[in-house]
Amino acid sequence: MTGSFEELIGSDEPVLIDFTADWCKPCKKISSMLNQLVDELDDELLVVKIDVDKNVALRKKYKLEAVPTLMLFQNSKLLWRHTGLISAPEVRNALRNALRKVL
Repeated sequence: MTGSFEELIGSDEPVLIDFTADWCKPCKKISSMLNQLVDELDDELLVVKIDVDKNVALRKKYKLEAVPTLMLFQNSKLLWRHTGLISAPEVRNALRNALRKVL
């Protein structure tokens, strides 16, 4: 990932951030599910994985008290946030709903 986090979330393209940690078992499940969704939604949004243990400043800024946490940004606006396990259909629907509100 090049550029700053602010540049990343400030883009016109929607960006789904997967806040994760190496030690987190549910994060591994979310990560595998997101890999499937990326194939489906690749032209609609960018998915970026960020390790909260390596990015303490972001963890504090966004008050990430648990992982996995998914956050959808577009034009620096937080459109959607979810903490904990979630199914692929739930993520897909939440993303589509959040992005529909923007259009």
